[in-house]
Amino acid sequence: MPGKTAFRNELEAKQAEPDFWNNQDKAKSVIAQIKVANSLLKPYEELTAATGEIKAMAELAEEDASFEAEIEPALAKAEQQYEAFELQTMMSGKHDSASAVVSIKPGAGGTDACDFANILFRAYTRWAQRHGFDVPKDEIDVEPNLEAGIASVTFKIVGPYAYGYLQSEVGVHRLVRISPFGGGDTRQTSFAAVDVLPELPDDIEIVIKETDIEWQHFSTGGPGGQHQNKTQSGARCIHKNGMRAESRIHKSQLKNKDEALKQLKAKMYAVEEQKRLGETGKSYDAKGEIAFGSQIRSYVLQPYTLVREERDGIDVKTPAVNDVLDGDFDQFMHAFLRHKSAKLNKAKK
Repeated sequence: MPGKTAFRNELEAKQAEPDFWNNQDKAKSVIAQIKVANSLLKPYEELTAATGEIKAMAELAEEDASFEAEIEPALAKAEQQYEAFELQTMMSGKHDSASAVVSIKPGAGGTDACDFANILFRAYTRWAQRHGFDVPKDEIDVEPNLEAGIASVTFKIVGPYAYGYLQSEVGVHRLVRISPFGGGDTRQTSFAAVDVLPELPDDIEIVIKETDIEWQHFSTGGPGGQHQNKTQSGARCIHKNGMRAESRIHKSQLKNKDEALKQLKAKMYAVEEQKRLGETGKSYDAKGEIAFGSQIRSYVLQPYTLVREERDGIDVKTPAVNDVLDGDFDQFMHAFLRHKSAKLNKAKK
């Protein structure tokens, strides 16, 4: 990867310049680009180094059989490094390297669905923390449900390739369990929808005419507390094509308008990606109701334990439901990336 290595070297040279921090926004942009470059190059460099070491061990083993015992664990480690590098190369979309904006909304199932939405919120937060991503607390927009769980939540997962991994989660999720909110022992099925958008750069070339959108402003609770309750700080934009986006995480209405507009642009980008991928990337918005028949994944706790992928072409299931709902989504994300990559490669032929 000489081209990407040269690009990283160029960025690092800029970082070393004496006046680098004179322009804060530009400096932060360069640092973010270095992180993205390293997230791809470091697995490649580690794999290259491991391959060299294994080759050297094999040559030594020809002369001294005692070195043979070291080759097997070295090969196992190299296989893991290869898998990590392979997954990175599969995230080749224009904005796969971006941070992610995640929204979760309960569907059919009443209070159980609101609780399920909160379970997924916690699970994705745990996944992010385990993989070194940041979830800024001051950018979490959560609307509690009066009885239990949440009515909706939007939050950011910040770090290189967060969107690349989390795009696998877009769609309707289904939970089957004995309801903790009912008096009997009947199984309850509930649904929640997950939407994931890339956090696009400010200079993204997606043109939206002001005449094509309608703005709505509203008061809301949340991090702003009483200030937000007394002012129309929340902002919602509705495009004439039916797409909508909103923000209420800031005290400033202007900042919320900027955030909502960025999310609308990200939704438009995601739609173009869905067209490119066909059914693979189809979101719950295109599927209609957040209910039975539209799920991408099922989490069954009763009468047996099983998490099962429901999308065609992705055959993944595990009985470790509690582990998955504690943030262990990796096998599902990796399977989605491989399926997406295979589909794109087939389309190119």
